Amino acid sequence: MAENSTNVRTKMALWGVRAAARSLGAVAPGLAAEWSERLFLTPQRPRRSRTAEAVLARGQPRVLRVEGEKVAVWSWGEGPRVLLVHGWSGYGGQLTAFVQPLVDAGFSVVTYDAPGHGASSGRTSSLPELAGMVAAVGQATGGPYAVVAHSFGAAATAVALRDGMKVERAVFISPPADPLAGIRAFADTVGLSEAMWRRMAARIEARFDMRLADLALPAFAPGLDVPLRIFHDVGDREVPLEAGEAVARAWPGAKLTRTEGLGHFRILYAPEVLSPAVDFLAEGRPGNAWPGPELLASVASARGMRRRSAGNAAGMGDKGQARGP
Repeated sequence: MAENSTNVRTKMALWGVRAAARSLGAVAPGLAAEWSERLFLTPQRPRRSRTAEAVLARGQPRVLRVEGEKVAVWSWGEGPRVLLVHGWSGYGGQLTAFVQPLVDAGFSVVTYDAPGHGASSGRTSSLPELAGMVAAVGQATGGPYAVVAHSFGAAATAVALRDGMKVERAVFISPPADPLAGIRAFADTVGLSEAMWRRMAARIEARFDMRLADLALPAFAPGLDVPLRIFHDVGDREVPLEAGEAVARAWPGAKLTRTEGLGHFRILYAPEVLSPAVDFLAEGRPGNAWPGPELLASVASARGMRRRSAGNAAGMGDKGQARGP
């Protein structure tokens, strides 16, 4: 009953938006383009799942100040760092199914809520801004060995790599190929005419001093040399499979795995995605022989014993100074 009520409210809100778009577009095209731009650049904040919240609660929280915004960040584990990047209107907790498998494989993990999303500050965002945030959070948390990115977060990560961010490997889940496709989908949803969405697109290009065509992954992917694994569901209704296929064709050496029945979000929790993705990241480590959690624990224990032994020996030889373990 509650779900049906929510669906009815959502449909009524959409009808209202479409009516507003038609009315405003007819009498004031300039204002309509400005209004549409603001709406397009404003992400939604979905209800956070209890499962994701439980995993976040076990992480180490911190808040970064990046470009005037407060960015909520969580981290887990020790070892080479893997950055988890959510998509548009998402939040870092959506990728937390990757946390334990990655920690078990000897990685440390970092995720965050982008500005305008989740627990972070801000109200609007965009692909150029999200790309800058991927690089900024990665740098602020020590520099990632690899990135796992979902949907629009994959596009942002690709732009960040194009602009100089360094990682050894990447996993993209349901990546879009062309930001103009996203604008057209938005226009269809809210009922914008072609003239109106093109006017809105021109405003966005002017705002960020760039061409949307330059953000299309197939246009710049041939120049990227990061090993990439892509997972995309054949029935994805948010980002069609054709987008993932286009990225895979353009990105040198990329491997695409098609899934069925997982859609745009269940794919983030599926064992048939988690396991090969983690294996792919582990294969890229030097010598493919990085220690797992048990060996890491034994190494840490041995180092602790050596430090204590050295401290005891130094304390016996230097009676005038107090030295800890």
